[in-house]
Amino acid sequence: MNINSIKVIGFDADDTLWVNETFFRDAEEKFCDLLESYMSRHDIMRELFKVEIDNLPTYGYGIKAFMLSMIETTLLITGGKSDPSIIARIMEIGRGQLNMPVENLPYVFGTLEKLYGKFKLVVVTKGDLLDQERKLDKSGLSHFFHHTEIVSEKTTKEYTKLFKHLDIAPDQFLMVGNSLKSDILPILELGGYGIHIPFHTTWAHEMVDVQIDNPRFTTCHSMNEVVDIFGL
Repeated sequence: MNINSIKVIGFDADDTLWVNETFFRDAEEKFCDLLESYMSRHDIMRELFKVEIDNLPTYGYGIKAFMLSMIETTLLITGGKSDPSIIARIMEIGRGQLNMPVENLPYVFGTLEKLYGKFKLVVVTKGDLLDQERKLDKSGLSHFFHHTEIVSEKTTKEYTKLFKHLDIAPDQFLMVGNSLKSDILPILELGGYGIHIPFHTTWAHEMVDVQIDNPRFTTCHSMNEVVDIFGL
């Protein structure tokens, strides 16, 4: 990877800077506990995923959208005759997620500390505005970042707008993230650089079965390997 042209490094937030998907999986298990008298856990998960995908254009990403999808799934599975206590419990599950402490991933703080001042660092994430701002504030990482971009989807159009805002060319930008679909493929298409750091849990919607053969792309196993690439 030729890194000489890079001036700005973008970081995905959820499951790149801090833990996120693990909490959604825990919430899904609690949701299945509420409805397992109606159908199997596998079928409940299948119905919930379908509702979530159908709702993405309307609600977008994040915990609040997830709560609405759980409520809608409950009404579908129970034929609209669910016990009100189930809806109340779903609200508790969602509030619990919103109040979870932010758990930064290993090596994140040290990596940002070493890159800070040598590159312009930005956060590029999608999800609920208030929740993402909350997590960034609680993470203790916000002072490292020149700019935070919270978008509804990570597309070539959104990344192009970001390049214009930062006044850089695509080959001056490196994106670091756990999602090939959202963090890497759009950037490579535009001519930028990408570092993929896989997370052990990935939402099915973010999974893509591709093999990337591109000199502007590499995979790291943890955040500290990003520093190694730059020889810091």
